[in-house]
Amino acid sequence: MPPARKRADAQRNEQVLLDAAASVFTTSGVDAPVRDIAAEAGVGMGTIYRHFPTRADLIVAVYRHQIETCAEAGPILLRESTGPYAALARWIDMFADFLVTKHGLAEVLQSDTPGFAALHGLFVERLAPVLADLLTAAAGAGEIKPGIQAYTLMRGVGNLCAGDSSDPRYDARSMVTLLVAGLRA
Repeated sequence: MPPARKRADAQRNEQVLLDAAASVFTTSGVDAPVRDIAAEAGVGMGTIYRHFPTRADLIVAVYRHQIETCAEAGPILLRESTGPYAALARWIDMFADFLVTKHGLAEVLQSDTPGFAALHGLFVERLAPVLADLLTAAAGAGEIKPGIQAYTLMRGVGNLCAGDSSDPRYDARSMVTLLVAGLRA
C-alpha cells in the first residue's frame, strides 16, 4: 500500500520547518537548539516534533531537501544561463555554499544513525549526474577542457570546502572560484 499523501497545508508547514532548520543549521550548526528552529519557523516546538520526532529525522529531512534543491537547479541553470560554463560555475557556487554552510554535517554523516549513512549515497547519486550533464554541456560548447569527471570535481570542491571551518583566514569560495576558472578550455 503506498504511503498516504500529506495534506497541502501539512506539506507547506513541513517546507517552512525545513527552510527554518536549514537557516538555523547554516548559522549555528546541526546541534542548534530545536527552540531556535521553532522560533525561526514561527511555530511551537510541538509542531517540529510532530513532523520530525527526533533531531536525526529533522537533519536527514533538511539535507535530503537541500540535495534535491541542488539537483533540480542544474537543468534550470543550464536553460536560463548565458552559456553552459556560466551554468556550471553558478551550480558549483551553489554546491560549494551547500558544503561550506553545513556546519557539523561531516561529523553527522560519520555517526551510526542509519538515516545519516544513506545521505552520502543520496548526495553522490543525485548530484554527480547533474554535474556530469553540466560538464558535458560546457565541454560540448568548447568552454571547458573535455574529460573532467563529475565525481572527481565534486571531491575537489568538497576538499576545498572542508578547510573552511577550521581556519578563519581560509576562503573556500575563493579557492573554488580558482578551481572553476581552471576548467576553462
